[in-house]
Amino acid sequence: MSKNKTTSGRFSVTYSFDASSLSEAQKKAFGICVEQTIEFPYGLVKDNYIKKYITGRILSIKKVKNRYLAELSYPESTTSYELTQFLNVMFGNTSIQKGVRVESFSLSGGLKKAFPGPRFGVAGVRKLTGVYGRPFVCSAIKPMGLSPKALAALAYKFAMGGVDFIKDDHGLSNQPFSPFKERVLRVSEAVRKANKETGLQCLYAPNVTAGSSSTMERALFAKRAGAGALVISPGLCGFASTLEISKNVKINLPILSHPAMLGSFTSCSGSGISHYALYGLITRLCGADAAIFPNYGGRFSFSKDECRSIISGCSCNFGGLKSVFMAPGGGMTIDKMAETRMFYGDDSIFLMGGGLFSSGPDLVENCKKFKRIVSGLL
Repeated sequence: MSKNKTTSGRFSVTYSFDASSLSEAQKKAFGICVEQTIEFPYGLVKDNYIKKYITGRILSIKKVKNRYLAELSYPESTTSYELTQFLNVMFGNTSIQKGVRVESFSLSGGLKKAFPGPRFGVAGVRKLTGVYGRPFVCSAIKPMGLSPKALAALAYKFAMGGVDFIKDDHGLSNQPFSPFKERVLRVSEAVRKANKETGLQCLYAPNVTAGSSSTMERALFAKRAGAGALVISPGLCGFASTLEISKNVKINLPILSHPAMLGSFTSCSGSGISHYALYGLITRLCGADAAIFPNYGGRFSFSKDECRSIISGCSCNFGGLKSVFMAPGGGMTIDKMAETRMFYGDDSIFLMGGGLFSSGPDLVENCKKFKRIVSGLL
């Protein structure tokens, strides 16, 4: 064996799929093993090293209800220790096949070193803000179409009401009616002014999602402007771009991962990627510190069980990577916050937008009430 032919550690991925029998399930599983690694007719492979070490392996297959679960392993060296290639090996071509779903995955020793995970995580964000013993509250400046001056005025009211995070709505980018730099400067200044008056530490998180180089440029600008966190949509700009922002020491800000364009991964229960793996494990893998996702019972279709699986994915023991905040949103209302807190627990960021406006004419007081309920004071 040459010095370049390593026998590195292996990581595993668990898939679910339909099959009429165990033998068919074994055939499908081995097909995935081949497709995700050598992508070449296995019977034509002459090199024993490729057969023995490079091709995926079946670790186990079992039937659960009406589907089969297959845990497969791949050599970590096939990933190049790059997030893009890791995701490619995990689900690249197989994602095109109907009826196959990634349920979970684990990291090998080499991948744990390559992917350090969130810079802050739950503990780091709490240390940064000094907020302990309760969930965080968050709101978004919107609707799209407001000027930077109007958005800054909204942010000032949110911060005066004691909101912990104010984020750009994910639809705010660099439009003519709300240029990125002007918006970030104005909103950052408004939040600083409110923080000085309240003595609190509200963090403004501008949306920096763009093309890869532009995302980095906007994140660096936001840092210089005084932003306290960032919003990034990995489904739009890429998981690897999110990871690069997380690792950049010049930025050093918590990242809130927004689910835009990720819905198709979980919209079909028999295909795609599970809520647990996508909003939990992959969010942590790409370095985000909070996973924004639709709350159950809102205007989206996530169920309680799906949200419960996200809780597990954000907080489970995952290769030593830090746990992250769950940030449910989408149609949340003040009257349901007590129930919502019971469901998600304290390591959460509760995101409310329209519900704060519909609760009464005084936006500052609505924010204060929202925070009191979340804090268990009402």
